[in-house]
Amino acid sequence: MAKNRTNISIAFGNRLRELRQQRNMSQEELANKIDTPISQISRMERGEGNPTLHTLFEISTALKVDLKELIDFNHSI
Repeated sequence: MAKNRTNISIAFGNRLRELRQQRNMSQEELANKIDTPISQISRMERGEGNPTLHTLFEISTALKVDLKELIDFNHSI
């Protein structure tokens, strides 16, 4: 179970980085848009963060994607 949780966190981090970079947005820009420290964005992208549902919603809004698209990372697991 813990390994699967780690895989999901890493897959989410990869997906977050991919979407952010596709929009030519820096970690700092995303952090400012969702009012969170840059370190939190960095941790999530490394698979070390565990974002809340509220944070996921804020990220999807900032990146202008549906929440479903943000967490569509099954191909990465």
